[in-house]
Amino acid sequence: MMNRKGGRYRIAAAILVPALALSIGAGCQKAKSSNEEKPAAGEVNPAEITVTPDIASQLKIGIPKPHEVAGSLEVAARIDTDASRIARVGSPVPGRIIKLLALEGQYVPRGAVLAMLHSTDLSDTQFAFVKAYSQEKLAEQAAKRAEQLVAADVIGRAELEKRRAELLQASTELSAFQTQLRAMGMTDKALRQLETTRKLNADYPIVSSIAGTVLERKITIGQIVQPAEIAFMVADLSNVWVVADVPEEDSGKLHRGMRVEVKVPALPQQEIKGNLSYVSSIVDPSTRTVQVRMDLPNPRSIFKPAMLASMKFIDHGEVKTTLPNTAVVREENKDYVFVQVSRNKFMLREVALGAEINEERILESGLSPNEPIVLDGAFHLNNQRKQNAIKGGQ
Repeated sequence: MMNRKGGRYRIAAAILVPALALSIGAGCQKAKSSNEEKPAAGEVNPAEITVTPDIASQLKIGIPKPHEVAGSLEVAARIDTDASRIARVGSPVPGRIIKLLALEGQYVPRGAVLAMLHSTDLSDTQFAFVKAYSQEKLAEQAAKRAEQLVAADVIGRAELEKRRAELLQASTELSAFQTQLRAMGMTDKALRQLETTRKLNADYPIVSSIAGTVLERKITIGQIVQPAEIAFMVADLSNVWVVADVPEEDSGKLHRGMRVEVKVPALPQQEIKGNLSYVSSIVDPSTRTVQVRMDLPNPRSIFKPAMLASMKFIDHGEVKTTLPNTAVVREENKDYVFVQVSRNKFMLREVALGAEINEERILESGLSPNEPIVLDGAFHLNNQRKQNAIKGGQ
């Protein structure tokens, strides 16, 4: 019996000893893990900083507040001529250029002669006009003579009607040649002079229809031009357009009268603000863009067609929480602010910020409502935090 009991005790002891060893080992491991999770006594959190009351009093502490901000979209743009102030000047008659009187870049008043050409078609039409004018005068005299003869009962009424018909035909031919010469650019004064002098003139002036600057000259001396060809491009540059092509996906909010800010890299000192004067009602299928433009007064001609520019569209105001730039600390491509933990203690916290508007950054996330932060002095406070971290590590 005793042996049996002794055997039982030995078996129990054999089971108990390993179990106790496992229990002690687990307790040691737990204690070790607990010691690793806890920071060593006196260790300083590198994101925290405690300052003296004097330094704290120099910081501007406050709660970020919502402000009305304007969203914006910026696209590439260009300066262009005002299409309503441009003239394509040509000759209504075919001919050969014999003289050039205006060149590119030259300002010309309205009615200025830009070039002279020699046109045989013009002289032929003038000759036909003079001939028709003479025929009309003869027919007019014949009709008057016939009226007198009818009154004297010398000729019959039929002869009078015949001569009146001839007068009507001559007048119609004369009117047709007058119309042709007017279409060729001859004025009524020139037609009256042609009637009086009967002198043909095959030299025709190419005249500017507007006052402006000669942008292009497409002719040279000796060149044969046709009525369909453009000889000069003249534009009034006292007002120009700022034109932009807006991507289709960003065009939904665009409307006429929308506020616009324009920057011209060649003229950085110029502050340009205005409103959209035109928003296209169609999308360009090849570029998937919508064209917009703004009218830009140009009294000093400092804005030149084809200049590069950028156009920013200002949306209606939207209420968003903003932070001043002086509250933001930039570290490793991330944005931080100092949150006030206690009276003189501050914690560096990462935040997500949006676009910058008027030296303010839009707060997207990272702060709870009514959390006080350092609004001004964050840069110097961060420098002090870094110095404290260096000293603590030595």
